Amino acid sequence: MRAADWLLVLAFLPLVSFAFHPDICSAKPRDLPLEPRCIYRSPDPEAGEGPTLEPDPVPESTNPRVWELSKANSRFALSLYKQLALSKAPEANIFMSPISISTAFAMTKLGACNQTLQQIMEVFEFDSIKEKTSDQVHFFFAKLNCRLYRKKDETTELISANRLFGDKSLVFNETYQNISETVYGAKLMPLNFKENPEKARVTINNWISNKTENLIQDTLPVGALDSNTILVLVNTIYFKGQWKNKFNKDNAYVSDFHVSGSRTCSVNMMYQETRFRYRYYPDDQVQLLEMPYRGDDITMVIILPSKDTTLSKVEESLDLNKLTSWLDEMTETSVAVHVPRFRVEDSFSLKEKLQDMGLTDLFSSERASLPGMLEDGSEGLHISDAFHKAFLEVNEEGSEAAAATAVVAVGRSLNLNREVFQADRPFLLLIRESTINALLFTARVADPCDQ
Repeated sequence: MRAADWLLVLAFLPLVSFAFHPDICSAKPRDLPLEPRCIYRSPDPEAGEGPTLEPDPVPESTNPRVWELSKANSRFALSLYKQLALSKAPEANIFMSPISISTAFAMTKLGACNQTLQQIMEVFEFDSIKEKTSDQVHFFFAKLNCRLYRKKDETTELISANRLFGDKSLVFNETYQNISETVYGAKLMPLNFKENPEKARVTINNWISNKTENLIQDTLPVGALDSNTILVLVNTIYFKGQWKNKFNKDNAYVSDFHVSGSRTCSVNMMYQETRFRYRYYPDDQVQLLEMPYRGDDITMVIILPSKDTTLSKVEESLDLNKLTSWLDEMTETSVAVHVPRFRVEDSFSLKEKLQDMGLTDLFSSERASLPGMLEDGSEGLHISDAFHKAFLEVNEEGSEAAAATAVVAVGRSLNLNREVFQADRPFLLLIRESTINALLFTARVADPCDQ
């Protein structure tokens, strides 16, 4: 059989649509036929075979393994974010959906064996889940997805949609297709990559655009597919939410945003004073502010360095333990909040970043092991590339709402005891499901004028 590329595509936005098996959210492990071709057994920390992670209290009504999977996704999110930060200038924006990327590669894992499977388990931190075998990760992903994508509030949409696009001349493994559809809602659509890869590219891009309210366009660039393409796996995520405490448009004002020590740009700054979860950490020289969307369980966290501290310094030292500690110590207090309206768009290939993190075999035509993809169990498949594209808009209403411009002066607050949160310099942004601290989106907002 000819060597063929398997192209992985991830389109992420603030929202996604997810198709579930009718009983998957209430199913037990024994109810789901999760038997991929190969299984990886995680090291046993108690036997000294792997790292021992400190146990954290499990949130109420949460499966302990789902909690571990959420933490694994968050550790991967911060690791990937650092890789992106190293590859971009300090003034460049970053936006991505780590949960979207993890989900797509969990689907990839379904067909992987040998060293390829082990590297996926390690890079995405799936091997930190106490359940010993890799097949159970899919069950806990199903449970995590049920929790994340349930209806939050009538004004909030969080949707994830997955799809497999396979070359129509090949027969794909039935077990692989069944698990993909049952757990991830990813049905297979046959396309003619061999004879018309450009038409297939347009079809896939149109599907992504449709699933993301037309906010994500042209995810697959010209030339991304060719006659050797065998399978394209697509994951989209879309979020749209309204603030629990909306900003008054009449309070907007024009202000300078300090992109760097030598450059400023003019932004429309939103303002409100109310009670938010907040904390200043003098040792780390950062302020944290958490603004909930309606429904309370999805929130935006802004990590703002002090004026004499660079964002790069905060990025270098940030890990999940520190972030979790910060979030746990925040308390509700009166805060005068100044945050710019902004749009962030980002598009990048994941291949080099993931290779630097240790996921090397999957992208190698010589070393990749993906026998679980095709019915005949043949080798010769590898991932040629993985694309990720994302969009976020933040304004007075919340996220992904139409922007409006109003320029007025802001009156001084009469509350002398309130804290002041003035986001007029580069900051980190997280959108998370707060009950299990699942990171849905991570961003560096360094230049809100770059639109």
